[in-house]
Amino acid sequence: MAEAIISPGVFTRENDQSFITQQPIQAGAAIIGPTVIGPSEKPTLVTSYSDYKNKFGATFESGGLDYTYFTSIAAFNYFQNGGNTLLVTRVTKGDFTSAQTGDGIGAPASTAISSSTSLGATLQPAFTLKTIAKGFNQNSSGSNDSEGALISGSGGSGTSDNVRWEISQANSKTGTFTLLVRRGDDKQNSKTILETYANISLDPFSDNYISKVVGDQRETVVTDSGGNSFLQVEGSFPNKSKYVYVDNVKNTTPQYFDNSGNVKTEYIGRLPKVASGSFAQATGTLFGAGAKFYENIDATSIQGLTGDDYETAIKLLSNRDAYQFNTLILPGVISTFTGTPASRISEVLDLATTRGDFLAVLDMVPYGELDTSTVTTEAATIDSSYASTYWPWCQVQDPDLGKNVWVPASTLIPSVFAFNDNNAEPWFAPAGLNRGALSTVVRTERILTKADRDDLYSGKVNPIATFPNAGVVVFGQKTLQKRASALDRVNVRRLLIQLKGFIGQLSQNLVFEQNTTATRNAFLSQVNPYLESVQQRQGLYAFRVVMDDSNNTPDVVDRNQLVGQIFLQPTKTAEFIVLDFNVLPTGAEFPS
Repeated sequence: MAEAIISPGVFTRENDQSFITQQPIQAGAAIIGPTVIGPSEKPTLVTSYSDYKNKFGATFESGGLDYTYFTSIAAFNYFQNGGNTLLVTRVTKGDFTSAQTGDGIGAPASTAISSSTSLGATLQPAFTLKTIAKGFNQNSSGSNDSEGALISGSGGSGTSDNVRWEISQANSKTGTFTLLVRRGDDKQNSKTILETYANISLDPFSDNYISKVVGDQRETVVTDSGGNSFLQVEGSFPNKSKYVYVDNVKNTTPQYFDNSGNVKTEYIGRLPKVASGSFAQATGTLFGAGAKFYENIDATSIQGLTGDDYETAIKLLSNRDAYQFNTLILPGVISTFTGTPASRISEVLDLATTRGDFLAVLDMVPYGELDTSTVTTEAATIDSSYASTYWPWCQVQDPDLGKNVWVPASTLIPSVFAFNDNNAEPWFAPAGLNRGALSTVVRTERILTKADRDDLYSGKVNPIATFPNAGVVVFGQKTLQKRASALDRVNVRRLLIQLKGFIGQLSQNLVFEQNTTATRNAFLSQVNPYLESVQQRQGLYAFRVVMDDSNNTPDVVDRNQLVGQIFLQPTKTAEFIVLDFNVLPTGAEFPS
């Protein structure tokens, strides 16, 4: 109750302004591209480069030579420069399916893991496992050498990219058994155990039921009549294994013991037998004949793929609630590649505009195109503040092969953004000697002169320059917006992405709340302190937030709307430094 002020005196009040402001969810970069292993067309979060390699692999062989994809090079550089989370969507050529378990070491994976007893001459099936990763390289079946290592066979071979299974013990008295997931290239006398699931059962009423412990969910891409693609989940229990899921329990043992505590007669022998085996029957090859990599890619072979292979992955990322990221790259999908690659570029631009919460970093020309006018001409075909482009291509050392390879500029830009954000803020320019250095770049495809940089920057292309004693540096920060405004700069666009992300998250809590002064004030009490902190951290010159009766008139309220207006003056960067040196005659006075 308010204190009545009637007679003169001193009145003390408390206004608690020490509430901790809610911080926005930190979104990282996203990559769409091919990988060696991993779930196909399923956006998957990774938190380190080792996590990336565990889920998506690194090196592969083609024509007797070892390669890596732009995807893994981008991931390495991103985490090397302080990136926290990376959303990877694997694209593949054609249908990719999982490998499934077989019956015994090296045998074809045509049946489930068998029980310990047989029905006539046929072993009874217990359950089936399938690999989470898809593709032919998940097949580990083959023959065994003298030490029990899998060697090449008609169905594949044991490698570090695939797995094998083992039932190491089974206890019929307790109705439990132990499942091991082993690396595909280990040996019987020197096992590499990736996961251990001890004391699991086939009893669906038990907490240690195999499907509950290991997981049985899988996701498939579904496209509705409107052309929208989404992931549909099948199965009941989330996957806890990183490598396999339970596809089908053939013979369950519900309530394993009878009322007297004895094993029910019908369940005797249903537990899986102690054995080990491999996986097979996966389909899908990484690429066909004539695949091209690194600087040799073209419109018909983007690291063994075509533009068509990227379509579904782009559609999946339209789900803003499920997938949050602030930067998107598709290294290898070049704007000047005619046909489907150009269509994918258009779809990414539409996606960026529709979502409004990420910046797409695009590549305009392939390797070998050294004319700046060709690059700027292609950049002129795009008009969007949600996209930017950088040039030329760069040579970097591949972290997994140890050799120098050529990559398009977009491969490296997320790492520049990550370094910028860790050392400054998203609204600082990710460019220049302080925050734009590309330390892993050996050299650029072309060393740019000042005239080259002028031509590129006037054409909305951000130059990657080479300076003596400084190395290779990103030396521009324009978006691909044609009209001159604050949003033709990357730092301002990234500022808006950051602010919209935070205020959008905060506003979710207002949906279905009462449209009253109390609700509006609660909103203002959180937004204003946050914007003040951005201002103090050099992101804004000034701001104002309005959410009151002036923009929430009775007719607005009657339409069940709550309206807020946020006015911003973004901080500009000093890109053009002008220093006037004035030479004065002897005895002249310096101006004050």
